[in-house]
Amino acid sequence: MTANQQLSKPKIIVLGNEKGGTGKSTTAMHLVVGLLRQGYNVGCIDLDSRQASLTRYVENRRAFQESSKSKVPMPSHIRLDMSNNAQKVDAENEDKQVFESALDSLSQENQYIVIDCPGSDRYMSVLAHSYADILITPLNDSFVDLDVLASIDGDKLEITQPSCYSLMVWEQRKMRAMQRKPAIDWVVMRNRLSNLDARNKRDMTKVIEKLSKRLSFRLAPGFGERVIFREMFLQGLTLLDFRDSKASSSLTLSHIAARQEVQQLFAVLGLDQDNQK
Repeated sequence: MTANQQLSKPKIIVLGNEKGGTGKSTTAMHLVVGLLRQGYNVGCIDLDSRQASLTRYVENRRAFQESSKSKVPMPSHIRLDMSNNAQKVDAENEDKQVFESALDSLSQENQYIVIDCPGSDRYMSVLAHSYADILITPLNDSFVDLDVLASIDGDKLEITQPSCYSLMVWEQRKMRAMQRKPAIDWVVMRNRLSNLDARNKRDMTKVIEKLSKRLSFRLAPGFGERVIFREMFLQGLTLLDFRDSKASSSLTLSHIAARQEVQQLFAVLGLDQDNQK
């Protein structure tokens, strides 16, 4: 399939993790821009109404476009607020209606929809997971963050039980199977990997590979701890826009390595141009 061919229905990519600070919004924006740069129409939804990092990223991008007269591609973006209704059932019904309305609106003209979920177990986040064709769970490379997927025996480095989040994902997968819908492709990406061959890194690799078999997710290389991922936020740009940035003349080896990390993620997800031909 080429970039200018229409999809019968949009592919939905959800960024989910019930822990904050793992790089969901940064990953979401790089996915959005990468797909836009391939010529696709892309919509995105920000469910994190409190932090709204993805929304601010898009707003910064629009401001950069206007001030620089640059033709950086823009997504169709919607920010959603959770219901404040005190009655749980009524609140969930309102959230479902608002979410599905936004999804339907973006589905009319976009081939991909990227959804950034909050670091919590709010109903709208669970609902988004149920629609995911691809679920990406960014994870900082530490046992503190791994706890969001499973409890680990510290002495034996054995998995004792899956977490509430993993059970929720499993439940959504089971429901999709019962409805004869395509399976959720769950991908866990390890962020902030150390370049050093430290014991913690080796132990993490051992445990997470066991966990991937037990919970049926794929592993993807994530993003290193690089300043450039944060620097470009104020312009609303990503490493895939680098030629449009005022800093393009100061391209460094670190920037090139960071861009390769983004390209590797696209390749693993099957979203790079070579895999879509």
